[in-house]
Amino acid sequence: MHEFQLPDMTCGHCAGMVSQTLQMTDPQSKVQVDMANRTVTVQSTEDRATLAEALTEAGYPPA
Repeated sequence: MHEFQLPDMTCGHCAGMVSQTLQMTDPQSKVQVDMANRTVTVQSTEDRATLAEALTEAGYPPA
C-alpha cells in the first residue's frame, strides 16, 4: 500500500482526476482519497515510482 501527500489536490474535481489517473495506471488498484489531509492511499501491484510518475504527469506531484 502506498500513501501520497498531494498538496495540489484542492477540490473534488482534483480528487476525481487523481483517482482516474491511478485507475488508468493500474485498473486493479484500490484508491482512497482524503481531501481534508490532501492524501491518497493506493493499494496496487505497481511500484511507488510508477504511481508517483503518473500523478506528476497528471499535474498532482507528490510532496
